[in-house]
Amino acid sequence: MNRELLMLVEAISREKNVERDLVFGAVESALAQATKKLYQGEVDIRVSIDRESGDYDTFRRWVVVADDAGLQNPEAEEMLMDAEDRVPGIEVGEFIEEQIESVPIGRIGAMAAKQVILQKIRDAEREMLLNEFLARGDKIFTGTVKRMDKGDIIVESGRVEGRLKRGEMIPKENLRNGDRVRAMIMEVDATLRGAPIILSRSAPEFMVELFRNEVPEIEQGLLEIKSCARDPGSRAKIAVLSHDKRVDPIGTCVGVRGTRVNAVTNELAGERVDIVLWSEDPAQFVIGALAPANVSSIVVDEEKHAMDVVVDEENLAIAIGRGGQNVRLASELTGWKINIMDAVESAQKQADESAGSRKLFMEKLDVDEEIANILIEEGFETLEEVAYVPLQEMLEIESFDEETVNELRSRAKDALLSQEIAREENVSKASEDLLSLDGITSELLDKLAQADVHTRDELADLAIDELTEITGQTAEEAKALIMKAREHWFTDGQE
Repeated sequence: MNRELLMLVEAISREKNVERDLVFGAVESALAQATKKLYQGEVDIRVSIDRESGDYDTFRRWVVVADDAGLQNPEAEEMLMDAEDRVPGIEVGEFIEEQIESVPIGRIGAMAAKQVILQKIRDAEREMLLNEFLARGDKIFTGTVKRMDKGDIIVESGRVEGRLKRGEMIPKENLRNGDRVRAMIMEVDATLRGAPIILSRSAPEFMVELFRNEVPEIEQGLLEIKSCARDPGSRAKIAVLSHDKRVDPIGTCVGVRGTRVNAVTNELAGERVDIVLWSEDPAQFVIGALAPANVSSIVVDEEKHAMDVVVDEENLAIAIGRGGQNVRLASELTGWKINIMDAVESAQKQADESAGSRKLFMEKLDVDEEIANILIEEGFETLEEVAYVPLQEMLEIESFDEETVNELRSRAKDALLSQEIAREENVSKASEDLLSLDGITSELLDKLAQADVHTRDELADLAIDELTEITGQTAEEAKALIMKAREHWFTDGQE
């Protein structure tokens, strides 16, 4: 039987053109798996074959674990203090082995053994091919469509396969067997059966890499693509920065007669690309990102990380884009929430905000409309600003003397203290299940308490528009919070 084993190894080695050691390793693994079936539990078996004679020995082994770690699998682990009694000087991570009776190869059958061995070899070949492919460092996978698999496309490059999932394809793109395909390598999972490389043609990273291949100045470090936003197959925006004043970033990416940008567009099924100049100034960056629309004015709200962008009526449709595409891409590109409005809407919003601040100052600071208006004209919007803005800044207001300034600051601090006390009282009225709800903040609790919402069920009973009116959240945020509050209704019912 040992001779037959050597002949089997030799035959498979020649047939598959692989090293004998690789085949021996597969045989050892197959014999170890067969031996494990004779035991209860997750035992660890090692088989060692003599490469010359074909004789083999079988060992059961236990890995040594730290005493404080405990035994997770007693069938294959031994604590250090017990292991030291058997093998003095042994360390954590080493193995204790005990020779056991070997399973004759006839027990598992020659054909069954061969199938296990061949599968091990296929896995090893697959791993070797994958490692060779990854060693090249390619970011773009280039291959041909081999087959469809549950809506996904399997792309083959040499003998390595990648999976292009349906959601990562460019919409309306019709790929067929044999078509040449390029896609971004997003992830490599060697544990996946079949195609271990996950691909994407819709990811922004794919467009960035395509430009990197078309524009040598990017690879040379003269240009940098700072960000990218895509509506796959339709339109995209990239933000570029030049690290060399002699290099025009936009013109360089466009190329002579548009050759470079057209090469990217053609690869992406006609997706139009707006190339935007990146700027450290967020407002300037947003203005550039909204091109081709012309911006009249812009107001930056650092706290909300949002900008109100005012455009004239002629540019309103251009700024928003079809289906909101232009402003959505500009927002993704810059990382800022962008609110597009015309002059009338902007004026109305400012008037509403001023009215709110005016009412706040008159009520909380106990001042008349004239003083409230002065504060608003000087740019004050909140009690915190009145209370804690540098004293010298307030003293520069011509209409206020030092006594008035000190009195306003004192009243603002008192009002803030009163608000905080009221907020703590409202929080104390909230039920434990509401307090522990994910997404609930002290500010939200305060607003909910003012609307007599003190429990999780009372929150869950609210409609989305009711909650937005109470808290000032967006409809999406309100919906998410309500659904979170309702979760226990369904889980309790299942129990």
